[in-house]
Amino acid sequence: MNISRRTFFSCLGAMAGTTLLGGNRALGATNKHFTGYPGCVGVLHDITKCIGCRKCEEACNKVNNLPAPDTPFDDLTVLEEKRRTSVGHYTIVNKYETKKRPLFVKTQCNHCLEPACASACFVKALRKDKSGAVLYDESLCVGCRYCMVACPFNVPAYEYNDALTPAVTKCTLCFTTRLQEGELPGCVAACPKEALVFGEREKLIDAAWKTLYKHPDRYVSHVYGEHEMGGTSWLYLSPVPFSEVGFREDLGVEPAPQLTAGPLSAVPIVVGLWPVFLTGIYAISRRRDKLAEAEKQAAVEETTAALNAEMARKLDEQKEKMIREKESAIEFEVKKALEDVEQERQADASSGETPDESTGKSTDESSRAPSGKDDTEES
Repeated sequence: MNISRRTFFSCLGAMAGTTLLGGNRALGATNKHFTGYPGCVGVLHDITKCIGCRKCEEACNKVNNLPAPDTPFDDLTVLEEKRRTSVGHYTIVNKYETKKRPLFVKTQCNHCLEPACASACFVKALRKDKSGAVLYDESLCVGCRYCMVACPFNVPAYEYNDALTPAVTKCTLCFTTRLQEGELPGCVAACPKEALVFGEREKLIDAAWKTLYKHPDRYVSHVYGEHEMGGTSWLYLSPVPFSEVGFREDLGVEPAPQLTAGPLSAVPIVVGLWPVFLTGIYAISRRRDKLAEAEKQAAVEETTAALNAEMARKLDEQKEKMIREKESAIEFEVKKALEDVEQERQADASSGETPDESTGKSTDESSRAPSGKDDTEES
């Protein structure tokens, strides 16, 4: 299906005009602050305890069956450059040089209480689970990548190298692989210094503040994630201002849906309809791509079969040629041997020698001619 930009915007304009005449309005996001599901879990990351060993990265890679990285996990030279989460790395550790000392910080999806990615996803491919994890359903995703734009922590990644079925990738708190089985997230279980503590979010916040009160000279008096963007399930303690270790401190405490509730409530319903329209185009486009891929595969298979047949024919011809050459070589050797024997026979005949039947040796024919006397008479 081919559709020009002009045709697309004409259809979109017609939809908008019809909707405006009808006076309908779209429902915006909620303006009530959600404080999290009761008993939802999270992780507290004490930056002072992290040694940058990358064991958490290795565990995440193993749990999620990700491809092996270009740089082995025991090679810590990668810490010298700033990295972000990607398709092959759901969590990463970065090194920061601060006024106090070098610090190591683990980064992954923060699993917001009211995630901006889920708020921006019009097909609900992203959702907040009651456990506290923000989950992703690839079967619903249409590849719009609004979640990547919406995330204030720059976490979601996209499989650009997959042309047919690309997906958004990010940490899921090991929900399906470990959490549902009653096990700790892979990164938490692998941490050798207990820099990561898993538990109920509210209890983690209480424990974090107790630590701050007990060691006021060791930490900044702030639990990052307790209120940022309405709160996150991943919490942090730091000995230096969070801006020094790569954290945003300009996010405020308002959750993303609350920030968008007002503007969205004034937008016509076409905002809710155009994703359906685009989804249809996307589905047709994906189907066309799949058909094209199937045709391409069929052409490849046909070409491969033809090449195999041609190769088999040439092999047969080569075998026949080798057999003929072998037979010719045998005939040549036999003929040469017969000629050699004939030449020897003729040479013997010309020298007056004939084969002695009893000894097999040649004798002089003149010696066998009658002499008129036998041996007895001479003696």
